[in-house]
Amino acid sequence: QVQPVESGGGLVQPGGSLRLSCVASGSIFSTYAMGWYPQAPGKQRELVASITIGGSTNYADSLKGRFTIFRDNAKNTVYLQMNSLKPEDTAVYYCNTVHHGLMYYSWGRGTQVTVSS
Repeated sequence: QVQPVESGGGLVQPGGSLRLSCVASGSIFSTYAMGWYPQAPGKQRELVASITIGGSTNYADSLKGRFTIFRDNAKNTVYLQMNSLKPEDTAVYYCNTVHHGLMYYSWGRGTQVTVSS
């Protein structure tokens, strides 16, 4: 099955920034909204940011003003610009579709984000 490929994670100090990328092939990307789903240690994966094909965005309350999701439909890529990072943002970040709880891609390997001093 088709899997997105996430990249851009790393180790960053509190207050720092990272930009995550997700390349997702096929017609699925041009059909559905996309989102970022971090999974923190011991917790379930959860949707925190989403973007429609037309560019409308939605964020979890804890992220508003710090993270920005955007997409380049020509490159089949969705991004997550992460600013003012906090230790509680530490997680493996995955991307997938956003459509009534249905995931049209298999889960990829994700990209690890660690926020620590």
